[in-house]
Amino acid sequence: MQRLTCMALILMALAAAWGAAPAPHGLVQGYLAKGGRPIFPIGIYEMPKTAAELDAMAKAGINLVRCQGQDDLDRAQSAGMMGWVPLPLDSPDQARLRQLVAAVKDHPAMAAWEGPDELVWGFTANSALYRGGIHKQPGEWWKQTPEAVAYADAQAAKVVPQVIANIGLLRSLDGGRHPLWMNEAAGSDLKFVREYVERVDITGCDTYPINEGKRHPSAAADYTDRFLSVGENRPVWMVLQGFAWADLHIPGSTEKAAYPSFPETRLMVYEALVHGARGILYWGTAYIPSAAGSAFRDSIYAMTRELAPLDPFLTAPEEKAVRVALTETTGRPEAGDRGVHWLARRAGLEWLIVLANEDDHPHMGVEVQGLEALNGRRLDLLYGTESATIRAGEFITRLMPQEVKVFSTSHKWESPAPAGRDFTDEESK
Repeated sequence: MQRLTCMALILMALAAAWGAAPAPHGLVQGYLAKGGRPIFPIGIYEMPKTAAELDAMAKAGINLVRCQGQDDLDRAQSAGMMGWVPLPLDSPDQARLRQLVAAVKDHPAMAAWEGPDELVWGFTANSALYRGGIHKQPGEWWKQTPEAVAYADAQAAKVVPQVIANIGLLRSLDGGRHPLWMNEAAGSDLKFVREYVERVDITGCDTYPINEGKRHPSAAADYTDRFLSVGENRPVWMVLQGFAWADLHIPGSTEKAAYPSFPETRLMVYEALVHGARGILYWGTAYIPSAAGSAFRDSIYAMTRELAPLDPFLTAPEEKAVRVALTETTGRPEAGDRGVHWLARRAGLEWLIVLANEDDHPHMGVEVQGLEALNGRRLDLLYGTESATIRAGEFITRLMPQEVKVFSTSHKWESPAPAGRDFTDEESK
């Protein structure tokens, strides 16, 4: 009996140790790990110059920031945030790579490594290839001219093996403690991305679909789907629009400032989430004019403040029994409909239901079904006044064109700070 008891204690200790250890490459259930639990990454590429600005980001719910080294990680840690560090994995200078990794790999705020940004885009469709005289005409890659294909093949033959070799070195130096993320352009070539993607932990892309001539927020849904496929179901981080194209001052451009409205920002986020994104980040906020763009920055922070309290739901498993049926007033879907997509998650006794209408027309009969566990309970629309009591496992709502509705079992999941939610950017339309 004593021997069995000792053995049982040993097994229990081992089980506890295994359970507390982070998953391979620092991920828990496909999410970043902090303190042994999964967290949903809400990230930003901008590292502010002042502590006050960094603190404002942290108070807005941003938990992940791009860091260039130890000093930046120290600043992130002081603000209660984590950091990711970019690495030149496409460089043959492995001594430099060793130095960079050794300097930060043990930092307590270190969360993830980032590979070269838009790696494949850079030697295929990048417009700079034309401006630099490499492509003879704009859009040559999309025409698949022999010259463009030959250039891409030659570059890939040099760059991709270098990246793969450096990933192997990174794994040996870091011991697999931190995940490796590679962000691509939304339209990066599938063939070349697939040559390296099995070596990374997190994939994804950036999409900036709001400009002076076109506003297409549903692109966030399309490209989330695309990179789940490109990455063969690896976790996808979506990098969303934190700027107006005019802010970038691209030579020759006459683009006028056109910022995403708050409803567009919100739609992009929730469309990415309902399509399976496991991280939301923003690029371009460093280019926002301090005065003219301050209202837009507030709208980005309003969105991150909305997301941050939802972390228990965003890292929870999907409630797969929940489904949505559309009973249309016309009796049939309209041609080209994208429909309503949804997310259903549970955290203990609390529930979250997200509905996103991706169409340019209303859906007047949206039946949310499979909610038998909530019979008799009420769902409230967050940031709204609508409510519904669940009967026979369902409730019915309506969705206006490109509208998002987020229902929960409690209003406690709302952010108490409303600033920025009324941003419309009417002057840019």
